[in-house]
Amino acid sequence: MDDSFDSYPEEIKGCKEALMNNDTAAAAAKIQEYLKKQNKPLNIAITGESGSGKSTFVNAFRGIKNSDVGAAPTGCTETTMEVTAYPHPNFPKVTFWDLPGIGTTNFPADQYLKHVELEKFDFFIIISADRFRENDVKLAQEIQKMKKKFYFVRSKIDHNIQDERRSQKNFNEEMTLTHIRDYCIQGLQQQGFEAPQVFLVSSFDLHLYDFSLLHETLERELPAHKRNALLFTMPNINRKIINKKKEAFQANIKYKALLSAAVAGVPVPGLSTAVDLRMMVSVVLKYVLAFGLDKPSLQRLADSTGVPYGDLHAVIKSPLALKDINVDLLLKLMTQMTNTGVLMAVEEGSRFIPLLGIPVAMGLSFTVTYRTLSVFLNTLAEDAQRVFEKSLGLETSV
Repeated sequence: MDDSFDSYPEEIKGCKEALMNNDTAAAAAKIQEYLKKQNKPLNIAITGESGSGKSTFVNAFRGIKNSDVGAAPTGCTETTMEVTAYPHPNFPKVTFWDLPGIGTTNFPADQYLKHVELEKFDFFIIISADRFRENDVKLAQEIQKMKKKFYFVRSKIDHNIQDERRSQKNFNEEMTLTHIRDYCIQGLQQQGFEAPQVFLVSSFDLHLYDFSLLHETLERELPAHKRNALLFTMPNINRKIINKKKEAFQANIKYKALLSAAVAGVPVPGLSTAVDLRMMVSVVLKYVLAFGLDKPSLQRLADSTGVPYGDLHAVIKSPLALKDINVDLLLKLMTQMTNTGVLMAVEEGSRFIPLLGIPVAMGLSFTVTYRTLSVFLNTLAEDAQRVFEKSLGLETSV
């Protein structure tokens, strides 16, 4: 078992001492406390004037279509009349809040701020389909007073590009995007913002334009314990996102392995394996959902890209993808991994060795959990890359 705790968060550095003193209950409690902090809710507010495309953006960020069950309703008129919560379908602790359009007849600007209870949101995305207006600026100023983050998003960029391409002989996409961005920035500067940043986004083509830059900015500015919550809900719009998810999951494996080692210190035959398997079911399910390798996510990807579900399914190799993740499945796969099966058997047998048995079992439990989760993570991440490449009609590179 890795004995270097220097790079570990402060919350669980005391775990080393607890394990050395055979206080496995205290060690497990410290690790669980840390893991619980990484699982805090994230509340994202999406707001803007009526018709700006708020609801479509909410649906796109959640990886669902406007026509899907549970989608935020869309329309050419104001469809959001109340502050409405839309949990992410795979990670319900991440909630997108579709806020009523500021400045509509239903919610005048002077009543809006009280109505939406701004304090409960982690950050705000202010959307406009044209230029940002006085009400948008007023809202941003109120958010600033609360010392919370807000981001200006110029939506429906795909429409602008199509219109300009049809109307201009010498169409240049980069020049068009620069013109739109400068127009928005200048408008905000005229209303008092010194150096506003505006992200150009198409909710129907998230892999284009500034959506990746928006995510990178959000990730950089969020508190550390909420970054992964945002990351895991991100659609797989490029290889970089998939790699970031893999890296985040990989960094967390050592804490799961430490928890496994602490449980292995309890001298009850069979307990460690039973607890480890239940824990790993939960972890692997998160891998599958974050990489979009469950059946509903794969079907949504097929629908949105036009690539047949069967073609996406065909490039998947992991026996965990598109399956019901349960104890029986994991145990079967683990016993098929020769080294892992042997280590599990040795761990149980070592408990009966006087004095050294429990420390040996703890070390073996750490190793089994770490190796198993790493193998499962690698195979699922490779599948996610293949599915992503297939969805764009690219030759698979893994």
